Amino acid sequence: MRKKRLTMWLGLALAGLTATAQQPQDTLKYRISLTDKAATTYSIDKPEEFLSAKSIARRQRQGLPIDSTDLPVCKKYVDELRQTGAHIVLTGKWENFVTVSLSDPQVLARIEKLPFVGKVEEVWVMPHKKPTEAKRDTLKEHITLCGADSLYGKATAQIQMSHGDRLHQAGFKGEGMTIGVIDAGYHNADRISSMQNIRVLGTKDFVAPDGDIYAEHSHGMMVLSCMAMNKPRYMVGTAPEASYWLLRSEDGASEQPVEEDYWAAAVEYADSVGVDLINTSLGYFVYDDKSKSYKYCQLDGRTSLMTRQAARAADKGIVLVCAAGNEGDGTWKKITPPADADNVLTVGAIDKNGTLALFSSLGNTADGRIKPDVVAVGHQSTVMNTDGNLHHANGTSFASPTMCGMVACLWQALPHLTAKQIIELVRRSGDRADCPDNVYGYGVPDLWKAYQEAKGNQ
Repeated sequence: MRKKRLTMWLGLALAGLTATAQQPQDTLKYRISLTDKAATTYSIDKPEEFLSAKSIARRQRQGLPIDSTDLPVCKKYVDELRQTGAHIVLTGKWENFVTVSLSDPQVLARIEKLPFVGKVEEVWVMPHKKPTEAKRDTLKEHITLCGADSLYGKATAQIQMSHGDRLHQAGFKGEGMTIGVIDAGYHNADRISSMQNIRVLGTKDFVAPDGDIYAEHSHGMMVLSCMAMNKPRYMVGTAPEASYWLLRSEDGASEQPVEEDYWAAAVEYADSVGVDLINTSLGYFVYDDKSKSYKYCQLDGRTSLMTRQAARAADKGIVLVCAAGNEGDGTWKKITPPADADNVLTVGAIDKNGTLALFSSLGNTADGRIKPDVVAVGHQSTVMNTDGNLHHANGTSFASPTMCGMVACLWQALPHLTAKQIIELVRRSGDRADCPDNVYGYGVPDLWKAYQEAKGNQ
């Protein structure tokens, strides 16, 4: 998704991030990259002091090491940054950075002189236009059930395309799996009657920490419905029995690099609360300040902050599923970060006949890796609307959660596999796996076939 084309013990020590309300007088935000973690008071030998039990268990189950990237940003460095007069917006431990807000250039000069400060990047300038005040839509729910033989209602084709319904029939509907959703807002998801049985474990807003994610953009609510809806003969999503964390990182007031900082913090938070998978239908390649926009050659898996952060998720035992982007019929054409990340599932969009949607972004990456990885229904997808009724929507934004939910069910069925093994299994089950390309990637996965293959190899 882009705005122009809709294409807890958890503090600093645990999650490696903090967020505070934006100071009204601050007009600038900077990403401060730190040179080291030499002043840390933590040790990787005592991970229980900075990681949740769920995060540790996930790593242990997959045989993954706890390393220096898991250590929180040094409190001593954060305190010294605060003493310059800067306000701390958030911290990111995996990339070892602090995002600050300020308005006085002298504060920035003091920051740049600190011995532990490396690169300093401007990531936000106060926009001239004030953000529109979030308002709730009026609910006009009108539930019409489909035929008795249509358990999934109008969303039947979305799950049958990859035989996710067969996983459901075998008893794998996402029970015990936790999915983090990082998006722009979940407008009215807490009020729509047919969404009230969704298992939401919690919410967090990284753009406006005191805000209400249920009064913000509708995009995340529609994304959530593709996975989590559980009203038989009306709409059943691809992981109706999974549990969800709803996180917001998209700022609708402008398009600026700080949204990558919010997103990076959201990923670390999702790790901290113990999610198994993350779905993100956000992607960025052009910013209001065009000098900060990306170029084709930077789709290399290591340039954008979001891409680097996404690539680390599997190293922490998390399967990250992301939208390829909706630029296929525009001038950009290509995937949008973080879709160029390694060790993630980048999802393109097809229609219900299996034909690529014209808007679906193309690969490959600048360094020659296959993208998208797979495809799922994203043209005329059935989604929930803010008025409480189903409607159709287009975008890789909806192909991604549709696939993410099915992958959650597959992993529920194969809990002995690691995140990277699940990703590779999904790719291998694609109908173009023998000859992947930059349009469909490995193709439409057959997740029932993937399950049978993996089960047979046990």
